[in-house]
Amino acid sequence: MTNKNPGAQLRLQRFFGQNETILLLVLLAMVTAITAVSPRFLGPENLFSILLSASYTGIFAIGFLLVLVSGGLDVSFTAVATVAQYAMGTVLLANPDISPALALLIPLLVGMALGSLNALLIHYLSAPPIIITIANLNIFFGLLQFITGGEWLNGFPEWFDHFPQTYVLSFENADGVKYGLSVIVMIWLAVAVVAGVLMHYFKAGRKLYAMGGNLEAARRAGIDILRYRIFAYGFLGFCAGLGGMVHTLITQTVVPNTLVGHEFDVVAAVVLGGASIFGGSGTVVGTVLGVGLLAVLSNALTIMKVPTYWHEVFVGAIVILSITITTLSALAARNREKKYHAQ
Repeated sequence: MTNKNPGAQLRLQRFFGQNETILLLVLLAMVTAITAVSPRFLGPENLFSILLSASYTGIFAIGFLLVLVSGGLDVSFTAVATVAQYAMGTVLLANPDISPALALLIPLLVGMALGSLNALLIHYLSAPPIIITIANLNIFFGLLQFITGGEWLNGFPEWFDHFPQTYVLSFENADGVKYGLSVIVMIWLAVAVVAGVLMHYFKAGRKLYAMGGNLEAARRAGIDILRYRIFAYGFLGFCAGLGGMVHTLITQTVVPNTLVGHEFDVVAAVVLGGASIFGGSGTVVGTVLGVGLLAVLSNALTIMKVPTYWHEVFVGAIVILSITITTLSALAARNREKKYHAQ
C-alpha cells in the first residue's frame, strides 16, 4: 500500500532519528534498568543528589558547546576554573566581610579574562586551538601550583556554607535531614536556557554555527571572526568561572588539582549530546541530556559499588557508541531526504 502522507512519515522519522530523542530514550531505558537492580536509585533524594553533583559539569559543558559549535576547541577550561575558584577563595578568606555579590563576581571575571586570552592567542597566532589551549592549561595550572604551593582553601564565611543548602523545593527524609532541589541546580538550568535562546534566536548564535560549518565562508560573508571567537571562548571562560564557583560551593573547599584532568567528562557529555567535534552542529538540549546520562551512569556504578576505574572505561565506550550512532543516524537521515525528494 502506498503511503498517502509521506511528509508526516518523514517528520516522524526525523523525530525518532534525532540525537536528542535517541538520548532521551536511552536515558529512560538506563534509569528503568538501574531501578530494577537497585530500587533506591529512583528515590527523590538520590535524584536531587545526581542533579546537584552534575551541576558544575553541566555548566562547563554548556560553555564548551559554544566553542565547539564555532569550530574551536578548548581543553584549558578546568585550569581556568581552578584559577577562578582559587582567586575567589583567597579573597573570601582575606576579607570575610566582603559582599557576597562581589565575591561571587570574582571567578566570573577571572574566567572571562582567561577565556578571552585563549581567543586572542588562537586568532593572532593562527595556531590550532588544541595547541594553544593545552599550552595554557599547563601555564595556568603550573603557575597556580607554583604561587599557592598546592595549598587547600577552606573555612569560608557562614553565608557561603549555607548557599548550596538553599532549596527551591525542599523535603525531609525519614531521619529528618533536609534535601531538595538546590538553587545551584537552577543556576545550571538557567545557563542552559540562556545559551539555548542565544544559539537559536540571536544572530550571535547563528554566526557561531556558520563559523563552525565553514570558517572561510563565514569570513567572506563578513562575519567578524575575532569578535565571535572572543565571544565563544569568553563565554566558556565565564562558564568555567561559574562552574568553579559552584564546585567550591558544593565541596566548601578549593583543591588545586581536583578539576584538572576531568576535561574528558565534559567533552564526552557534549559529544554524546550530538555536537560534532569538527564544529557547526550541536544543541543545548542534547548537551544537557548527555550530562544527565553520564551523571546517571556514574551514580549507578557508585551505588552498585563498581570500582572507580571502570567509570572511565564505561564513559569511553559510551562516547565511541554515541559517535557511531550519530554517524549512522546522519547517513540514514540523508537517505530518507533523498527518497522523499525523489517521490
